[in-house]
Amino acid sequence: MRSDIEIAQEARLLHINEVGKKLGLQEEDLYLCGPYKAKINLHVIDKFHANPEGRLILVTGMTPTPYGEGKTTVAIGLSDALNRLGKKATVTLREPSLGPVFGIKGGAAGGGYAQVVPMEDINLHFTGDFHAVAISHNLLSAIIDNHIYHRNQLGIDTRRITWRRVIDLNDRALRDIVVGLGGASNGFPREDGFDITAASEIMAILGLSMNYDDLKKRLSNIVIGYNLDKKPVRVKDLEVEGALAALLRDAIKPNLVQTLENNPAIIHTGPFANIAHGTNSLLAIKIALKLSDYVITEAGFGSDLGGEKFLDIVSDIGVLKPQVAVIVASIRALKHHGGIKKDKLGEENLEAVKRGLDNLRKHIENMELFNLPYIVALNKFPQDTEREVEAVVNTLEKEDRKVSVVEVWAKGGEGGEDLARKIIDLTSSGRVQYVPLYKKEEEPEAKITRIAQLVYGAKNVIFEKTAKQDLKRLQKYGFGDLYICMAKTQLSLSGNPRLIGRPKDFDLHIREIRLSAGAGFIVPIAGDIMTMPGLPKEPQAKFIDIDSKGKIKGLF
Repeated sequence: MRSDIEIAQEARLLHINEVGKKLGLQEEDLYLCGPYKAKINLHVIDKFHANPEGRLILVTGMTPTPYGEGKTTVAIGLSDALNRLGKKATVTLREPSLGPVFGIKGGAAGGGYAQVVPMEDINLHFTGDFHAVAISHNLLSAIIDNHIYHRNQLGIDTRRITWRRVIDLNDRALRDIVVGLGGASNGFPREDGFDITAASEIMAILGLSMNYDDLKKRLSNIVIGYNLDKKPVRVKDLEVEGALAALLRDAIKPNLVQTLENNPAIIHTGPFANIAHGTNSLLAIKIALKLSDYVITEAGFGSDLGGEKFLDIVSDIGVLKPQVAVIVASIRALKHHGGIKKDKLGEENLEAVKRGLDNLRKHIENMELFNLPYIVALNKFPQDTEREVEAVVNTLEKEDRKVSVVEVWAKGGEGGEDLARKIIDLTSSGRVQYVPLYKKEEEPEAKITRIAQLVYGAKNVIFEKTAKQDLKRLQKYGFGDLYICMAKTQLSLSGNPRLIGRPKDFDLHIREIRLSAGAGFIVPIAGDIMTMPGLPKEPQAKFIDIDSKGKIKGLF
């Protein structure tokens, strides 16, 4: 069996100008980053403003195993399938973070015969967007410490600086650090720490900004901490929003690549769904909608994380109108949530599969909460037995649930044609008006509680002492009417990763609440979730290599 990278390296790629032509883009609409990658210039929004918008499809999923269940693969395969059926379809995806690439996943560009290419470039640095975000973010960190060193005219309280540094790697040793050591010439010592770049508020801002003016406005509203009077200090007080935006001048432009079947794919920004909003940029989606009949966009992790945030935050900000949700499930994940240990997931177990369906049913119900039609996409892998697949399909069909068996990993677009036909049928019956879960102007405690109880299934929400203090401060300074962007484990509907399946009668503990004023949301931190992951015992970095000719190996 060939690896993902071997399949990708054997692909015959079109020049990126030819891919752009499929969308109606001309050479002047693209900024080339080599023969197979390009940035889409922002004037495209105005150039095609009169075009009708295509139909938007959200790809979400059930609660995954640590390895993911193939949402990206299904999204890519569905786009290829729609193109095979004569529809003009574009997939929009997030950019991979180097943290998971060298940690546990080894890559995030799809898999098998449903990939975006050039796969190595996309997984390793790509067009430099992540680095631009990190440099912009860390410039602000340097500005803060420099301001304090030079007499601190804003009266910033060094004990209440909330702006941490970032790096695009999993490094647990950097979670909590002390900066400014070494004497008076190095500044004032203070506690600090690093988050992963995907968790940066600047990453969220980049993904939600619609133009340069919007970008600068959002950057200016970032709250970096509080002064000695406990009042918020913003970037505009430091007068550096222009410099931060200058570093993001090219990063704000979405990236155009292609699938293995030479269909267009737009990849842009990379927030994680367990610690941020978890979707690709609004610009990518907006441009794709103006250039395509169908746009397939993937939201990270399950419907409780990326799915909820796409519908409550991203769609509301961007005035998007999703038509249908694809809920990705796998036999492996069903067995995992049916109580089977990792080393036994490859063995047939019909009873475990049936038990695991309780988790999938909750994600189906979540889409019904938003009044969004759905189709379950059972992502079939070679190790899945026919009896296991039949058990899932038969059970769901008896419950009058829409389901399609997808084999895009093995067959590319051909393996997604049944799903594509069902999508066409669902979206041809008329426009759907999805319903957000809450209104921004509601009290933050009520919004948090509604998400926890309706989407996660929590019995109670427990706001710990620090979280209560955070809420009081946020409301005092007028931040109560922002969106809610929950930070929670992706491995459970609850805040406890060990509670698999469909937990009931659990309490969700909120330990603190962070502010992302520029992005427009507050971030409740549930349970033990961290914004700087660590590497596993056997990181994928041990298996990634380069040969004497510069050919990458070990990505999958």
